[in-house]
Amino acid sequence: MSAPTSVYQGSNSVLLNQTLVTEFLLLGVTDIQELNPILFVTVLAMYFVNVAGNGAILLIVISDPRLHSPMYFFLGNLACLDICFSTVTVPKILDNFFSTSKAISFLGCITQLYFFHLLGSTEALLLAVMAFDRFVAICRPLHYPSIMNRQVCIQVAISIWAIPFVHALVHSILTSQLNFCGSNQIHHFFCDVKPLLELACGNTELNRWLLNTFTGTFAIGLFFLTFLSYFYIITYLFLKTRSCSMLHKALSTCASHFMVVMIFYAPVLFIYINPDSGSSLEKDRIIAVMYTVVTPALNPLIYTLKNKEVRCALNRKLRILL
Repeated sequence: MSAPTSVYQGSNSVLLNQTLVTEFLLLGVTDIQELNPILFVTVLAMYFVNVAGNGAILLIVISDPRLHSPMYFFLGNLACLDICFSTVTVPKILDNFFSTSKAISFLGCITQLYFFHLLGSTEALLLAVMAFDRFVAICRPLHYPSIMNRQVCIQVAISIWAIPFVHALVHSILTSQLNFCGSNQIHHFFCDVKPLLELACGNTELNRWLLNTFTGTFAIGLFFLTFLSYFYIITYLFLKTRSCSMLHKALSTCASHFMVVMIFYAPVLFIYINPDSGSSLEKDRIIAVMYTVVTPALNPLIYTLKNKEVRCALNRKLRILL
């Protein structure tokens, strides 16, 4: 939907042959309509696995006293975050598979963009903190209780959720101030900065700089810190640990974390570090499915399959319920 707009130049009013966009059309995951029923079932199944799996992890972390430690406190935050992250985009994706309009209001689009970047940035920070937590626990075990005490964990968790507020707000405000005229079709299945910039008819240099430089630096910086923590852990384990069982246990725990990190960062870095190009939008849509639908569903499977404490706690909870 759109409305005509007038532009004033000096004392003259000039009616331009253009329209001001008031809503957008999300073209969806694919342009092949025959695939929509299959994709609907697949996305719905992944979303169910996400909510059920992460919900179960969140439940056992809260209810099981044996899991009341910093590691599982942050794992509970990750589970909650994954549910929220997918919920920002997946319900609209499912609705659009069979919707004829595929419309989203301008305000709804900016709101979706805001929460997407808020939760995405929060997850990047959380993964870095979880890596640091493992570094302290393995490499500085004697100092672990004092460094990662309850008060510190709560303060860190609040900061993790609060810091991305500004980052997401800047993206949202700058994007909302752009002039969108002419086409209102977004070649994506949710509202994100990159596809919206393709529709803007004004100067988008600041937005593109913010996306490629600031957001890119933020993502690469957190990935580097996360990777550095695991590098020190692995180096420490091979140089200092003499017990094979202890080495295996520590590496198994770190493997779960590192696998989640790689699954999260691989598609994100590809999209936000890759130079802007209209021809890359189709590829971006495919990759975006990974970190909005697939990754949040894989995280609980990775942690329950690789983490013995989580499996045991889940089994205890199931025995009580049954």
